[in-house]
Amino acid sequence: MKKSILAVVGLALLAGLVLAGCTAQGSTTSENGLGSSNLGAGAAYVLGDNMQQTGIWVSGTGEVSVTPDVAILLMGVEAQAASVSVAQSEAADAMNEVMASLASNGIASEDIQTQWYSIAPVTKWIDDTREEITVGYRVSNTVQAKIRNMESVGTVIDAVAGAGGDLTRVSSISFTVDEPDPYYDQARAEALADAMGKAEQIASIAGVGLGKPFYISESGGVVPPRPYPAMDYGYAEGVKATTPISAGEIEITLTVQMAFAID
Repeated sequence: MKKSILAVVGLALLAGLVLAGCTAQGSTTSENGLGSSNLGAGAAYVLGDNMQQTGIWVSGTGEVSVTPDVAILLMGVEAQAASVSVAQSEAADAMNEVMASLASNGIASEDIQTQWYSIAPVTKWIDDTREEITVGYRVSNTVQAKIRNMESVGTVIDAVAGAGGDLTRVSSISFTVDEPDPYYDQARAEALADAMGKAEQIASIAGVGLGKPFYISESGGVVPPRPYPAMDYGYAEGVKATTPISAGEIEITLTVQMAFAID
C-alpha cells in the first residue's frame, strides 16, 4: 500500500515538471517586450502584457474615380457538326476571319490572347432505348482582346460579329486603366490621411497623446463599374447603328489599417 501511494505521488510530481517545462517553452518574451507563442514559422506576436494589444487602432479609406482607357473583350466562335474534323474546320475558318477583323481595326497581336479552346461531344438521350448517344461535336475557341481606342469599341464588336457570322460568341466586356499606379498612389495617400485624422480625433477626445504608428497594412483594388443604359444615337432610318458601349467610371479603392502608440 505504501509503495502504491509513493508511485502516485511520483507520477504527479513528474507531470507537474513536464507541464512547467511546456509552459516555459511555449511562451517567451523578447528583449523588446514582444511576447510570442512558440509556433515555429507561424509564431504570433502581440504587444504588451497579458497577451493584449495596446494602442489606438484605426482604418482609413481612399477612393479615386477613373475613366477607363482600355476595354477587355472576351469573344470567339463556336461550331457544331456531325464530325470533329468538320466542326474544327468551320471554327478555324470563322476564327481566322475574326482575327483578321481585329487586326484591321487596330488591335495589335500582343493584345490578343487565347483564353479557351475545347472540343466536346454533343449528346442526346434516347427514351426508347434509354441510352445517351453522340450526335455531333462542338468546337469552341475564345480569345481576349484589349481595345485601347475606346471610341472604337462598338465598331470592333460589330466587325467581329460580321466576320464570325452565326458562329460568333461574345461572352463579356470589361473596362480598366492601362497605367493604374498613379491612381493607387492617390488613393493610398487619401486612405492614410483618413486613418491619421481618425487617430488624432480619438486621441484628442480621450485626452491622450498620439504616438508613432507601429503597424500599417493595406488592402483593396479595382471595383467593377456599374452597367450603364445604352444611349440613343439617333441614326437615320436605314443606316446601321454602331453597337453603343458606355465605359462609365471605375473606382480604385484602398483601405489601410494603422495602429498608433499612446504617449
